[in-house]
Amino acid sequence: MDIDLIFKIAAVGIIVSILNQVLARSGREEQATMTTLAGLVVVLMIVAQKISELFDLVKTLFDFT
Repeated sequence: MDIDLIFKIAAVGIIVSILNQVLARSGREEQATMTTLAGLVVVLMIVAQKISELFDLVKTLFDFT
């Protein structure tokens, strides 16, 4: 497993949490929620891409056509 994937997800989490705190403290709870949801979507897209690569690897490994 590539360690860069863990660093990417951690970086997105840190950035989203900082933005969430800044927006929440300035009274913009709606934007804070949207920022959190956007971060979640980005992480889910990264994970979905890796899962797709895993399925392709299993498919080629067992020679499924």
